[in-house]
Amino acid sequence: MDLDLVLLSRLQFAVKAMFHYLYPPLTMGLGVLIVLMEWRFLRTGDKLYEAMTRFWIKVFALAFALGVATGIVMEFEFGSNWSTYSRYVGDVFGSALASEAIFAFFLESGFLAILVFGWDKVSPRVHFFSTVMVSLGSIFSAIWILVAVSWMHTPAGHHIVATPWGPRAEILDFWAMVWNPSLPSRFLHTLVGAFILAAFFVMSVSAYYVLKGRHLPFATQSFKLALGMGLLSCLAQPLLGHYSAVVVAKHQPAKLAAFEGIFAANEPSAPLHLFGIPDPEAGEVTSGGAGRAGNAELFVHGDWQTPVTGLSAFPREDWPPVGLTFQSYHLMVALGMVMLVLTLYAALLLWRGSLWSTRWLLWVFVFAVGLPYLANQAGWVATEVGRQPWLVHGLLKTGDGVSKVVRPGEVLTSLTLFTLVYLLLFALFLFVLDRKIKAGPEAVHPPHEEGAEALRDALSRRGKTSFGLADTEER
Repeated sequence: MDLDLVLLSRLQFAVKAMFHYLYPPLTMGLGVLIVLMEWRFLRTGDKLYEAMTRFWIKVFALAFALGVATGIVMEFEFGSNWSTYSRYVGDVFGSALASEAIFAFFLESGFLAILVFGWDKVSPRVHFFSTVMVSLGSIFSAIWILVAVSWMHTPAGHHIVATPWGPRAEILDFWAMVWNPSLPSRFLHTLVGAFILAAFFVMSVSAYYVLKGRHLPFATQSFKLALGMGLLSCLAQPLLGHYSAVVVAKHQPAKLAAFEGIFAANEPSAPLHLFGIPDPEAGEVTSGGAGRAGNAELFVHGDWQTPVTGLSAFPREDWPPVGLTFQSYHLMVALGMVMLVLTLYAALLLWRGSLWSTRWLLWVFVFAVGLPYLANQAGWVATEVGRQPWLVHGLLKTGDGVSKVVRPGEVLTSLTLFTLVYLLLFALFLFVLDRKIKAGPEAVHPPHEEGAEALRDALSRRGKTSFGLADTEER
């Protein structure tokens, strides 16, 4: 059986990237929540917020360590598996990666030791400053990585020069390269997605504690703070997603057509499909009619007259894989709507004072942490698969960017070994995380009763007396 070098190299990078992306969104969003918690502690002196900050810092540090371990390998892969790509755009791509290391990673890692170990060694204000710097470092890191990724989608600020080893891209305008057309929408969409993931992560752990009757003041306050972030982020994300889709329609119309399953060139009244199965051969999306809603013209261009460019306007060899692009995009959107409904309903119950006694919803939140993880992965797949067949849009095709001296069997071997290692690292993450959750936050002295009393009142109104709350004061 002949092995496809390009497919194996793409699959290897995808596996590493998807494992790696389990961790950075958590650190980005959790870092902001930790800043809010510690700020509340400094403002009020309430020891509960100090306990919240200390506990979630432990989770942050764990995710940070795994993010570094899984991410650094990908940079070496540019030279091993994608050397032609690295030679072609190394000046551009490398400058963004170098900036990430200098201006973001060093900032984040430099203050991380103070964040984790400096509670009793520096003043509260210095520790809070370190918390802010680590949070900013994680966000700056995302910015520079997204600069490199966005440039591959919408290259700008460069020119192509001839060299003895072939043509290569060189930077003409550094800031034009940085602020390429798709960076703002991509960064905002990614950042808010990280906020949603961190919010659901905190709500999952907090809901578990409430259901088990453990650490109730800590759990209720953590849940409420995360719910506020999650609700605002879920409300903002559809607007940012629309903004991102408009940018895609302008600069990568074939990708937008694959997102929406639009085949006919300049089709009037092109439909928006809620779900369906795209058939590239027939040039239609099969949904039985039930999956059609609205008009793509209004969604993309804001009017009814400007037609949306369909896939048939492009050569067939320039089409992205329509099925995978369409389904992953629609999965991301559907999961976003589910998370919006969950946060809205939870906020309504919290306002009514019945959230803590609605056990079925708390159990939903325990497991709902998987929703933002799946949505982030689906969004990444839609974005990167939808760019195909281009590695750098309009400049370099994916099949032309692989290393010429690497054999398919070698890639398959390394893919298998790296997958096993990453699975072991993920298992280690879950094991350590489980131990931290079981250990719980540090005890607050004197005990903080706000959350426990609210929960006791809610449960007493529901007639529930046995919920493991007898020892709340000790916890």
